[in-house]
Amino acid sequence: MASQSATKSRASSIGTHGAQELPSVIVDSYNVEAKDDEGFVGDRASRRAFHEILENWRKPLRKLGTDPFGDEDSEEIGKSRLDEILASGDAEAAAVIQSAVEEFAQELALVARRFLRLKAWDKTERIVVGGGFRHSRIGELAIARADLILKADETKIDLVPIRNHPDEAALIGCCHLAPGWIFEGHDSILTVDIGGTNMRVGVVEPNVKKSKDLSKASVWKSKLWRHADDAPKRDEAVGELIEMLRDLARRAEKEGLKLAPFIGIACPGKIEEDGSIDKGAQNLPGNWESSKFNLPKLVAEGLPEIGGHETTVLMHNDAVVQGLSEVPFMGDVKRWGAFTIGTGLGNARYTNRSAVEK
Repeated sequence: MASQSATKSRASSIGTHGAQELPSVIVDSYNVEAKDDEGFVGDRASRRAFHEILENWRKPLRKLGTDPFGDEDSEEIGKSRLDEILASGDAEAAAVIQSAVEEFAQELALVARRFLRLKAWDKTERIVVGGGFRHSRIGELAIARADLILKADETKIDLVPIRNHPDEAALIGCCHLAPGWIFEGHDSILTVDIGGTNMRVGVVEPNVKKSKDLSKASVWKSKLWRHADDAPKRDEAVGELIEMLRDLARRAEKEGLKLAPFIGIACPGKIEEDGSIDKGAQNLPGNWESSKFNLPKLVAEGLPEIGGHETTVLMHNDAVVQGLSEVPFMGDVKRWGAFTIGTGLGNARYTNRSAVEK
């Protein structure tokens, strides 16, 4: 069984957990908990915030007995149903949703302005928006409307949806944690995306022969476990995660794929160099912020070898990694950021290394 120091040494030969300098970008900041008089700024642009806004627009209609959603809890109305109503449903219900989207867009624009005032976010030229909320028509409209609001007040920023499906963006982004040479002689890589509700593992094909910048990277297979439904203990959750990785590794080998001896992990929280989590993992099952808990070490022990080579595991913040999937498409700017709208608002800011090294 590998020691923690040995695991750290292997990772250091390729990179460090939560690294500021990555192969293509410098991570200027992430997991920022910006505050104002009302609390954490990011809370104003979360999935929960949207449902609270929706609820507020329903209240006056409920008093009149004309709420088109009846007794249904706003939190329980899913994105797909909201999209359907907005497209072709009851006019009054659609109007309620439109009002909520508009107000949420105003909040998102406000949050973007607050982040742009931060020193670490100075001169940001573009913000890509990911997370589960983005994968909906209401999410796309809110992002587009917030972009228009910012442009109308002459804030020089582009606010755009992330290109890849939010379920795949972090898996693809994990490829950008590894140096390019690790893909030589290999055509796939194991990746992990951990969230407060789900854990997803995948086999990603970097497709570097088609494009060295990983712009053609795609998810070959993935597995999802909604751990929030099972309420596991921490060790049970880690055990399930490792078994999911083993299963995908077996399937990849059976199909003739050559997995690189590397696993990239996207995880909520402030990731320390040794692989521990300082803060921000409170939504995960059990105590993931203990100094004695080291997920990369446990994953490396669970899959000590891949393809006959010792496994290296690197972990970074989930918002950072999801944003990394956009690296190939950010060549026209120097500094850019990422928001992920989910339970909270994840955030990361980057400077392209090509811009720094010129």
